[in-house]
Amino acid sequence: MEHVRLGSSGLKVSRLCLGMMSFGTSGREWRVSEDEGNAIIRAYTDAGGTFFDTADGYNNGTSEEVTGRLLRDLFPRRDDYVLATKVYFPTGEGPNDRGLSRKHIMDSIDSSLRRLGTDFVDLYQIHRFDHETPIEETMEALNDVVRAGKARYLGASSMYAWEFAKAQFTADLGGWTRFVSMQNHYNLLYREEEREMQPFCLDQGVGTLPWSPLARGLLARPRGGDATARATTDPLINTIYPDPNPGVIDAVNEVAADRGVPPARVALAWILRNPAVTAPIVGATRRGHVTDAVAATTLTLTDTEVARLEAPYAPAPVRGH
Repeated sequence: MEHVRLGSSGLKVSRLCLGMMSFGTSGREWRVSEDEGNAIIRAYTDAGGTFFDTADGYNNGTSEEVTGRLLRDLFPRRDDYVLATKVYFPTGEGPNDRGLSRKHIMDSIDSSLRRLGTDFVDLYQIHRFDHETPIEETMEALNDVVRAGKARYLGASSMYAWEFAKAQFTADLGGWTRFVSMQNHYNLLYREEEREMQPFCLDQGVGTLPWSPLARGLLARPRGGDATARATTDPLINTIYPDPNPGVIDAVNEVAADRGVPPARVALAWILRNPAVTAPIVGATRRGHVTDAVAATTLTLTDTEVARLEAPYAPAPVRGH
C-alpha cells in the first residue's frame, strides 16, 4: 500500500486508515471479538497498512484497550505504525468528563495513553468543536500535550470551515501547534464538504481523513439488499442519512457490476481520487472488508464512470457535526 504525507506535515501514513470503532469488549452491537479483530488487522498490515484510528469514546474506552493490545502484539516497534485517537465525547457522568476544556483534555490524554499502553499517540484529534470552551483554552492545552511529548501531531474532526479556520488562526496567534488533519464526513451520498471544508484544507495544507466513506454500508450493497448487524442497530444511520439518494446507490452498483467488482470498491476508489483526501477511514468487521478497501487503492475510474457516479447527487443539509 502506498504511503503519503498527511497534508503538508512530515508524517507519512498509509493510503487507507483502519478505523477501530468496531473493536472493543462493550458498547456497539456490531463490535468484533478480539480474535476477529486480530485477523482484520493482520489482513490490513499484510497489505502494507500502518495507520489506525480510535477514540476514547468508542465502546466505553475498550476500543483503545483492544487496539493497544493488538498493536503491541503485532508490531515489534512502536515506531512501525501511526496511532490516532480522539477527545471530546463523554467518558463519564461528571460535568467535566466531556468537551475540550483544559481539564478534560489533560485528563483524557493520560487516560487514553494508559488504555492504549503507549507513551504517546501520533495524532491526537478533537472529535468535535466545543462551543462552551474558549478556543484559546483548547488550543493552548493541545499545544501543551504536544510539548509534553504525549502527541506528535494534532488533528480535528467534523465542524464548519469557519470554526476550523478560527482554531487554526488562534493557534498561529498564540504560537501554538496547528492541526495537520481534518477527519470529516464525506462520501458519494454526502458531498457537502466539497464546498464547505475541502477548499480550506487544500489551501492550508491540511490532509483530510474522511469518516464513513461507505455511508455506514449504504454504498456497499444494493438498495433493499440484506442489512448488516450495524445497519439494523446503528442509531446514526437514520440521523445522518434520513433519505439516502437512491440514484447514487444505484449508480455505484451499476458501475460496480460493469466492472465486475463489489460496490464498496467503486465507492472507495471515487473518494481516493480526490486531491484533498489523504486516507479514508475504513471500518471493517470482516477480512473481506479490508480486501475490498485495499483493492480500491489500485482501481482507477474513468471520467465517464465518475460522471455517472456523481450525476444523481443533490445538495443536502450539512450533517455529521
